[in-house]
Amino acid sequence: MAQFQEVIKQSSLHPKPAGLVLQYGTAGFRTNANQLDHIMFRMGLLATLRSKSTKATIGVMVTASHNPEEDNGVKLIDPMGEMVTPAWEVYATQLANAEQDDLLTALKDIIEKEAINMNQEANVFVGKDTRCSSASLSQAVLDGVSSLAGHSKDYGLVTTPQLHYMVCCQNTGGKYGEATVEGYYNKLCQAFIQLTKNASNCTDDQKHVHVDGANGIGALKVREMEGHLKKKLQISLFNDGCQGKLNHQCGADFVKVQQKPPTGVKINPGERWCSFDGDADRIVYYYTDSEGQFHLLDGDKINTYYIAFLCGYTGWFRLEDSSGEKGQMRCTKTGVKHLHHAAQEFDIGVYFEANGHGTVLFSKAAEEKIQLLVKNPNTDDERKRAALMLQNTINVINQTVGDAISDMLLIEAILAIKGMTVQQWDAIYSDLPNRQLKVKVSDRRVIDTTDAERRAVSPAGLQEAIDSLVKKYRQARSFVRPSGTEDVVRVYSEAETQESADALAHEVSLVVYRLAGGVGDEPKPLH
Repeated sequence: MAQFQEVIKQSSLHPKPAGLVLQYGTAGFRTNANQLDHIMFRMGLLATLRSKSTKATIGVMVTASHNPEEDNGVKLIDPMGEMVTPAWEVYATQLANAEQDDLLTALKDIIEKEAINMNQEANVFVGKDTRCSSASLSQAVLDGVSSLAGHSKDYGLVTTPQLHYMVCCQNTGGKYGEATVEGYYNKLCQAFIQLTKNASNCTDDQKHVHVDGANGIGALKVREMEGHLKKKLQISLFNDGCQGKLNHQCGADFVKVQQKPPTGVKINPGERWCSFDGDADRIVYYYTDSEGQFHLLDGDKINTYYIAFLCGYTGWFRLEDSSGEKGQMRCTKTGVKHLHHAAQEFDIGVYFEANGHGTVLFSKAAEEKIQLLVKNPNTDDERKRAALMLQNTINVINQTVGDAISDMLLIEAILAIKGMTVQQWDAIYSDLPNRQLKVKVSDRRVIDTTDAERRAVSPAGLQEAIDSLVKKYRQARSFVRPSGTEDVVRVYSEAETQESADALAHEVSLVVYRLAGGVGDEPKPLH
């Protein structure tokens, strides 16, 4: 009992509001910042236990990503920079919801189930975004770590992907990189410079990108990084946090959902723009044409662009996935953790959510083969050039998680190498018009899905109603799923025309509202 005295003492300074229940979801815990102090303390405890259990450094990131500024959140990072394993998500929920008097019992239950040696050393990395609440909440995490005699390193203001990167670097003994923000910039920017050094057909205009930083941490870090690029990329930064409000009418989520530029931004035809989200793990690109029409290049466009680029070089090596087949596609449930695990099954796995969160994973075997061809003096020039291109691509990518800064650098490098404009990239294929909507419900758990969230199982009659509505429109489809972070149901619809996509989305939203316990007024037509 003596070893838990400090936990008892510290937990009284971070009390849980009686009756409050929160769930560790796709993005960890996320809600109004005023309700999170006890959660942060307890996630410090849990991260310490996870570190003792894995005998590795664990990360804790304080952020609410694209949520409004008054919200905050927390997510745990496992040893290789990946999201925490599902079994420990359950522990996180149990520990967070234990009433104050039951906290030690919940803590000891985890220790017993995982057979944790409490004498094992623990190390936890902590980072935070720019929200006003993040300073005190990250301190609560640090208090939780210290109360179990864990060691912590406070990275302060970092993007979520940067903290994932630090954790991976630390646990690979520096093989992945140096576990510092400076090391992160050096690795990515040097690889970018090497990738683009022979891009002779790239004009000055093609070296210029406009970045909407969502008034968040990503803007701050782009400013820090600029000097490392040695003027090989010109960045005009907007929504840098000096005046605007975090994620308010700006950022990747706003641009993707609203399908229009950030409010107050004037885009001239021919200019290339991208938007980060609040913690810089999402990115979308866009431009306007000569008629003022807005064009969005979301995660799907980025995904296919990466694949086309990589296929131009991997043909030299006959790189195959574990099943011996090439060019496979996998469908998974919504959520980066599901995509990440599916991508790990391939020698080269590319994944993106439409919202702009994604990355590329290279297997150890693929990396070793590429490095061998680079070093082998007998490798012919063409093969060596391709191997060098892939090696630098690997180094500009953050393989631990989606990373807006890393993805921006790779996209800009590919455009430079190909001598392409954003309009030419966009023209590779045409998206069907689509619309995303949210329906507020009293309990999102009433929606249950199957077939990688493409079919609704409950409530009864919902999928049949969706199927009937889809048949009314040409080239149409529509999906619904419960949000992983809030009590809303997300509706996606697409069809031959924007008018049809909007109408279908509205009709499906009405069905969801009526069958799934909608809250507030019925969804209104979009036009």
